[in-house]
Amino acid sequence: MGELRHDSLLRLPDVQRRTGLHRATIYRKMRDGSFPQAVKLSANCVGWYESHIDAWVANPMAWGVEAA
Repeated sequence: MGELRHDSLLRLPDVQRRTGLHRATIYRKMRDGSFPQAVKLSANCVGWYESHIDAWVANPMAWGVEAA
């Protein structure tokens, strides 16, 4: 079924508070690969793994570099 994660999911207001980014910036960065991808929770609900957001906050310039 895939990898089970024991990680909290953060909703958009929490992600905005932790990163200081606006909604549009978060989604633009997701599109260009420089921000963690959201996980679809339901038809109209997404969340982000807390560990991914913590890693991005610690070093935003390194996010997505491992693919290059």
